[in-house]
Amino acid sequence: MFAGLPELGISNGEDLKETLTNCTEPLKAIDQFQMENGILLPTLQSALPFLDLHGTPRLEFHQSVFDELRENLMERVAIIAEGKEDDRYAKLEELLEKSFPLVKMPSIQPVVMTVAHPHNGVQVPEKKLKMVMADKELYKVCAVEVKRQIWQDNQALFGDEVSPLLKQYIVEKESPSPKTRRQGEVVLKLTQMIGKNVKLYDMVLQFLRTLFLRTRNVHYCTLRAELLMSLHDLDISEICSVDPCHKFTWCLDACIREKFVDGKRARELQGFLDGVKKGQEQVLGDLSMILCDPFACNTLVLSIIKNVQELLSQDALPRDSPDLMLLLRMLSLGQGAWDMIDSQVFKEPRLELEVVTRFLPAMMSVVVDDHIHVVEQKLPSEEKSSLSYPTALPDAFIRYLQDNRVACEMGLYYVLHIAKLRNKNALLRLLPALVETYNDMAFGDIFLHLLMGHLTLLSDEFGSEDFCSVVFDGFLLTSFSSKENVHRHTLRMLVHLHHKVLASYMETLMKTLEPPKQCSEPMKELYTQLTEKLESQKKSPPAADEPPSLDLGLHPVTVAPTSSTPTTPSTPR
Repeated sequence: MFAGLPELGISNGEDLKETLTNCTEPLKAIDQFQMENGILLPTLQSALPFLDLHGTPRLEFHQSVFDELRENLMERVAIIAEGKEDDRYAKLEELLEKSFPLVKMPSIQPVVMTVAHPHNGVQVPEKKLKMVMADKELYKVCAVEVKRQIWQDNQALFGDEVSPLLKQYIVEKESPSPKTRRQGEVVLKLTQMIGKNVKLYDMVLQFLRTLFLRTRNVHYCTLRAELLMSLHDLDISEICSVDPCHKFTWCLDACIREKFVDGKRARELQGFLDGVKKGQEQVLGDLSMILCDPFACNTLVLSIIKNVQELLSQDALPRDSPDLMLLLRMLSLGQGAWDMIDSQVFKEPRLELEVVTRFLPAMMSVVVDDHIHVVEQKLPSEEKSSLSYPTALPDAFIRYLQDNRVACEMGLYYVLHIAKLRNKNALLRLLPALVETYNDMAFGDIFLHLLMGHLTLLSDEFGSEDFCSVVFDGFLLTSFSSKENVHRHTLRMLVHLHHKVLASYMETLMKTLEPPKQCSEPMKELYTQLTEKLESQKKSPPAADEPPSLDLGLHPVTVAPTSSTPTTPSTPR
């Protein structure tokens, strides 16, 4: 408790113990010790007996004096640090040198930490930083500004501090109620840990690249963009000004908040991509990660769909639209992020020409079929044609869903788009084509989260055997036995929609979806929850007009909130 006092020539408890052990008159020895180590103020000695008469312990008196002196000293440190004297830093460094031996004393520690605070202009010497690093308790209580000095030369220790936060971020992103973009606890903690230190920022980016490579989890790409924009919101120009992705990310962030890339911003984004100079191609790796963020992918594909619809109204072809070609270019760059960082070949992936000349026209024909059907439904019965709604899909559309990553991404988001519009006919036409997609993208967590959420909008349709047959037999049940996540998403949706599903079909589903013995606990819990709900429903059936529950507890990963997101100018200047 009194470590460090001997270094300053001040007696401590051990000295008193030794004095009492070797003396012949203990009372005189105690008086002598008090005289030598008490407050050196001659007039005080005659006043102390008055405190004794009032029953005030000497400890209480000395503690109150100590507390007052400590507060005065800390105030004085602040005044010196804020002053303009040329020797202010020298004074603080001298005080740090004198007080540091007492840093482990709880009563003195606040003084030492105040002096050592980098805001006061003091750089803690390397020797003392090593002492802090070697003592877990001391390291724990020291200011984050001091820790930054330690971290910047100790990547392993910084990694140990950051790793739990990155794991927490992924858990939160995959949880039923994720935090608002760049306002989550993890992002705020990381920005606090980094401060204005470019070296620490670069370390975090390297951690994110490594984890993205190791796991292929696109949420690390989201964090790459969120972290930069959080520092932007805090106006940390020391970092933003040296990150070559800053202006691109800022412009893209504005598009994400508006869920659309307009012509003006498209040209700005193109300018940033075209402006990557020879010798600086490595920046494409970070740009590709930022474009791989699901929020960015969603914005790009929604913008592509809108462009396609505009082209249809103008009788124009996809290859004739520069804005559409740029959106495809950025989507392709984002989809190639993992390959680029893995190979370390920093070159924009070549967009397959047939995606533009074959796949997009095929997708446009699907949109046209749907539009014709909608228009025809509004015609008087005598003017309607005898043609039924088409069920087959163009061969090019199906082939590119299977063979091309960019085409598959567009196809999947188009399915989400029509599901959100409650377009049952188009959905039933498209779902069977998703059984075989590029790299099984249709059975990835992000797509399934969103699809299950959108299917709740069509909850009344689950009373139809034809609808259930396509959704379950034609899509979900084709892979649930080999992919636990598909099994889990299906159960989670049924927990909320079971009362809407055709009773006979629900009975069959319960037998089919019973988890195997070797499945995870969350899966067993979901099945048990669904079983209990069905039992409860048998005892007290819901009212016929009960509205469907839309709260699936799913992660709305492609929805970028606007209300609580800090406002940035619509375009970077």
